[in-house]
Amino acid sequence: MKLGVVLENIGLPLRAALPEAAKLGIAGVQLDTGGELDPAKLGDSARRELRTLLRSYNLEPSAVNCPLRRGLDTFEHQQARIDHIQKAMQFAADLGSRILIVPLPKLPDAEPVKEEETAGPKPFLFFKGPPPKGDTLRETLTALARIGDKLGVTIALEAGLDPATKLAEYLNGYESGGLQVNYDPANFFINGHDPVANVFPLMGRIPHSHARDARRTSAASGPEEVPLGAGDIDWLAYMGTLAAIDYRGYVTVERTQGDRKLTDLAAGVKFLRRFVPATGS
Repeated sequence: MKLGVVLENIGLPLRAALPEAAKLGIAGVQLDTGGELDPAKLGDSARRELRTLLRSYNLEPSAVNCPLRRGLDTFEHQQARIDHIQKAMQFAADLGSRILIVPLPKLPDAEPVKEEETAGPKPFLFFKGPPPKGDTLRETLTALARIGDKLGVTIALEAGLDPATKLAEYLNGYESGGLQVNYDPANFFINGHDPVANVFPLMGRIPHSHARDARRTSAASGPEEVPLGAGDIDWLAYMGTLAAIDYRGYVTVERTQGDRKLTDLAAGVKFLRRFVPATGS
C-alpha cells in the first residue's frame, strides 16, 4: 500500500500545493479535474509539463477525480456527460494514471423483468418521457466501461449509498471488469453501513481507497466528517482488512470539511504511518 493526499484539499494553486504535498513524504496525489486542471483547457504540451512537474516532486497521480454536477442516472444531457467523463479518462491516461473516480448515485431497486422486455436499454422514443433512472445509469455505465476498456482506464465508482453486497451484485451484471469501486470508509459509515465489513464483498474490485473519518453526533444531525483518527471508524481493522484482501493500491487522505485542511491532511498521513511504512509495500 502507498499513501497519498487529495491535492485540492490543500487549498492552494497547483504549483504551490505540490511542494506542500511533497513535504508530507507521500508517494502520490489525487488530481481533481476542473479549474487549473480542466482537461478541455490542457493540451499535449501542458499535460507533458504537468507530468514533469509531478516527477520533480517525486509524486505520481494516485487517481484522477471527475466531479459531476448531475448524477450518472440523469437522462438530461446524458451524452454531454459521457463526453465530459471521456475527456477526463483521456486526461488520466495521459498523466499515467489508470484510475478515474466518478460519483455513483444510489442504485435502483431490483424489479422483476417482464417477458416482453429485452435485456438491453430501451431507446428514448419508447418512452413518453425520460426513461427510468436505472435504465439511464446502466446505459451510461456501459458506455463508460467500453471507453475505459479502450483507453486502459478503470472507472472507480465513488460508492457508499448502498451496501457492498448490493453493489457487488449490480456490478456483476456488466461484462466489463473496468467498473470498480473507490472505497471511502466514511461514505459507508455515514450512510449506515459497516465501513470494515463492507470491504469483503468488494474484494478484487477496489483499485483506490480514500482515508476519511466520521463520527456520530446526535440522532438529529447524523454522522459528520472529522479529522482522520478522531472519528468512529476502526482504522486498525480497516487497514488490516485491506491487507487481508491483498490490497496494494493507494490510501489517499481526504479532508473535505474544516478550515485547517492542510494541517489535518498532514496529521492524517502521520496517523496512517502506523499501518503503512514510509517506503510503502
